[in-house]
Amino acid sequence: MGKVIVGTTMSLDGFINDETGSVARLYPDLAQLRETQMLQESIESTGAVVMGRYAYDMANGDFTGYEYQVPIFVLTHHPPLRVTKGQNDRLTITFVTDGVENAIEKAKAAAGMKVVTVVGGANTAQQIMNAGLFEELQIGIIPILFGGGLRFFDNVSLKNMQLETTQILESPSRIDIRYRVVK
Repeated sequence: MGKVIVGTTMSLDGFINDETGSVARLYPDLAQLRETQMLQESIESTGAVVMGRYAYDMANGDFTGYEYQVPIFVLTHHPPLRVTKGQNDRLTITFVTDGVENAIEKAKAAAGMKVVTVVGGANTAQQIMNAGLFEELQIGIIPILFGGGLRFFDNVSLKNMQLETTQILESPSRIDIRYRVVK
């Protein structure tokens, strides 16, 4: 089975949203983001996605045109009642209510030899990191300062975690750094 990559985009001062909860300044140009080497490589290598309910809700139940056309596993306590738009023979949405371990297990089975990419939702990423259910960390850094908001690494036990830089990708609007977890 493939590896699990936890990824996020953050401000230079380490926030994944601003004090109002907005991520708009982190993604000012989605068309430009889709052209980055980082996202192109991620789309190509990803066989399944795990995300939290907050990230799912940001799409307002519409995944039409979503960049990852793979099975998506949404970690939640309460699945929504309305049907998700944009599902097709490749992109399916499964709501997982029985824990992060089961979400990762289901995503790995769906991904086969490809990667499971964890996108969106600090809480989901933090649970996965704390449970040691990932092999790589991918951090996109945007050259802005929020001065407050939600920090990605809060509530994560990092005391004994060692990381090795495996890739640095620069684009006009961001720097993406990939780390392998040294076990």
